[in-house]
Amino acid sequence: MAKVVHDNLPFYITGPGEFDILFAAVTISLIAIVVGFGALYFTIQAIPDRIVKGSSKSQMQLVALLGLISLFTMNNLYWIAAILLAAIRIPNFMAPLTDIARSLRSPADRRTTPGGSEIGEMRETTEESNGTTETGELLADPSANRDSNYND
Repeated sequence: MAKVVHDNLPFYITGPGEFDILFAAVTISLIAIVVGFGALYFTIQAIPDRIVKGSSKSQMQLVALLGLISLFTMNNLYWIAAILLAAIRIPNFMAPLTDIARSLRSPADRRTTPGGSEIGEMRETTEESNGTTETGELLADPSANRDSNYND
């Protein structure tokens, strides 16, 4: 009589010791759905990083930090701030300052070299025997050029 009752049951109810098809299908489906939503979440989370790609390094780091904070705290305000900051191009203030520093350094470099000698002097090595350069040219008197460099 037990055999007759078992034949009339639906397919998703299994007998003792048999493989449960419904449990396996639901488990695989649940794992696939969780992985799919996780991939979607991380793709959406990376939108500010993709927008800011190619900007200045400091802006990229700030956007990445806001995205990381929003990821761990689950606070969407940080993500919104990151996407707004990524959408706005922050100008590079260091380039003009670097150019100014380079131009201010140039006059000082023209006056003296790191070795302490003046730039107006000829740096070629001399042959002690005849006072010429290695190419055979006569050297100018360095003391005569020293005063003329400061009068320019």
